Amino acid sequence: MVWLRRTTHYLFIVVVAVNSTLLTINAGDYIFYTDWAWTSFVIFSISQSTMLAVGAVYYLLFTGVPGTATYYATIMTIYTWVAKGAWFALGYPYDFVAVPVWIPSAMLLDLTYWATRRNKHMLILVGGTLVGLSLPLFNMINLLLVRDPLEVAFKYPRPTLPPYMTPIEPQVGKFYNSPVALGAGASAVLTVPIAALGAKLNTWTYRWMA
Repeated sequence: MVWLRRTTHYLFIVVVAVNSTLLTINAGDYIFYTDWAWTSFVIFSISQSTMLAVGAVYYLLFTGVPGTATYYATIMTIYTWVAKGAWFALGYPYDFVAVPVWIPSAMLLDLTYWATRRNKHMLILVGGTLVGLSLPLFNMINLLLVRDPLEVAFKYPRPTLPPYMTPIEPQVGKFYNSPVALGAGASAVLTVPIAALGAKLNTWTYRWMA
């Protein structure tokens, strides 16, 4: 049953990586198409840190080799850059999709697994917390480099944009005040149980194909 285990493993990696790309595009939409950009960055941070944790922990525990979390994050990064290029080819601005900075957080996950001598529980607790805390910090670059979200939203309106997401007057002072701190706090709390889910998925996979 080794072939079935490996096939399921690689299929899971592809599915999660593709879904993370779709999630990134949607989270990126929120950055550009809401006037509450600080709230959208918190959503962005939570969604990306949890998506990274569940796939990377699964992959890391499946192989047992430190470094595979970084490899997984690299796969997600490549997929998202491809999606970014596709949106750009359709006529949207280059910064329409904000590509998350996953790799440094994944490196911390690998480092935790290596430093704790492949301790699964420390990987979940410490690694999950580090991912949740670090990803919003590394992704602050996205807030600094993207163009003004209202300018982009008005210039490139979405034909299917629901009324409640229509850009209105900017919320002065709320774009850079608190999104990183709030995103890091919420992500640190939520990423740990999601990392545990990734570990549990690995256990279920082995049991199902034992």
